[in-house]
Amino acid sequence: MSDVTRAKHGRPVHHWRRDLVELAALFTAVAVADGVANLIGHGPDGPALLVISALVLAATAGFHTWWARRHGHAPPTEDTGARPSAETRSAGPCERPGEPADDTAAAGALWRMRTTVKDEPGSLAALCTALAERHVDILSLQTHPLADGTVDEFLLRAPGALAAGEISRVVSLAGGASTWIERADAHDLVDAPTRVLGLAARTALDAAELPLALRQLLGRCTIRSLPGTPVGGDRGPQPVPVEGVLEDTVMRLRAPEGGVLTVERPYLPFTPTEFARARALVELDNRLGPRIPRGKDVLTLPEGNDITVRRVDTTDVAAAKAMHERCSPRTLDLRYHGPVSDAGRYLNHLLSPRFGRTLAAQTASGRIVGLGHLLWDGDETEVALLIEDEWQQRGIGGELLGRLVAMAVEAGCESVYAVTQASNTGMVAAMRGLGLPLDYQIEEGTLVITARLDVVPAASRLRQDTGRRLGDPARRD
Repeated sequence: MSDVTRAKHGRPVHHWRRDLVELAALFTAVAVADGVANLIGHGPDGPALLVISALVLAATAGFHTWWARRHGHAPPTEDTGARPSAETRSAGPCERPGEPADDTAAAGALWRMRTTVKDEPGSLAALCTALAERHVDILSLQTHPLADGTVDEFLLRAPGALAAGEISRVVSLAGGASTWIERADAHDLVDAPTRVLGLAARTALDAAELPLALRQLLGRCTIRSLPGTPVGGDRGPQPVPVEGVLEDTVMRLRAPEGGVLTVERPYLPFTPTEFARARALVELDNRLGPRIPRGKDVLTLPEGNDITVRRVDTTDVAAAKAMHERCSPRTLDLRYHGPVSDAGRYLNHLLSPRFGRTLAAQTASGRIVGLGHLLWDGDETEVALLIEDEWQQRGIGGELLGRLVAMAVEAGCESVYAVTQASNTGMVAAMRGLGLPLDYQIEEGTLVITARLDVVPAASRLRQDTGRRLGDPARRD
């Protein structure tokens, strides 16, 4: 009987006074009906009057129903302020009469654009107005002040039918110069401070992440770690200063080992802001010193032996050198394509996190019996394996290679390559075992096998299969 009039704290609230009034009205209606029934029923024509009244009421109800169905009810014209009822919409794209159901042009495309404008009032406003006239949405904007202007970096969402050349033309007419534009993806939607903090966290956990972090921070660039070289034209040895050197499309930063970290991006000059960010990231790496994750996996070989797979660095040079001394000249020749006169010189470079990542397979006694290297070679990535003679043909090489390639996938590498010889059937079989598209080339008498990592289903399966080539891991420490 009661009616809900409002809600308080999510629960309905009732008026007790309204309940009493409704109850009194009900009693009054019953009393009146009883009186009328007694008056008519005890009269001489009482039953006839009751029958006639019932027929009239039934006819009135039938006429009202017919009239409502024929004419309907007009919607209210005034705005009552009530919340409109929810509409039922399909889960797919919204369709309108005369428009196709799948309109990719309406979805838009993401673009990263950089242009230089004059450092004067109204220059940026004119550029934004020109983009707005072409229905280009500015999602984010970063400014890089220069001595004679400002470099503005945009993240844009433009109509799908608007090409890069047309956007550049619009920007040029609005006063932009030296415009550069390329397609972006959803990862670019992260704002710059959040992205820089994430890269700093990755670098703090693993020294091998520094080249990858710099590449994600600066875009497409070539990064090399080189010995200290003179800066400028002086003949004498002159190391890179602490603050680094910025030369248009090249920046040089001091590496922790005393060398030089060279970053080159020929298609786009670096700005002072980018140089400061890169220098801060390298300084963080320098202060933290050498470090690698210390996790390890204990795996069981088919014959029942346990091996441990873990990351290694220059602190394991002695154990790695001892493994080299146990390897036959033939095994070393297949790995290094010639005699190895000084294994220590190779290992100091190969095991340094500055140049990549190295995995080792060691026995229960701690003896290293296999090494796998993932090396940053400029903007390319190389993989290499060396397995001790007595431990070959047991699946250790395939296990190490699969884990290294999975690391390359997670790092965003487009491909990895291995330099070997056609007679090295073990390496060739391990590369084929990845299940990825392979390219074969012969260069100066050596075989270069390149595995493409841009095949998403294969890369996903590769990550899932890592750790199961030798059987399920016995335990993980």
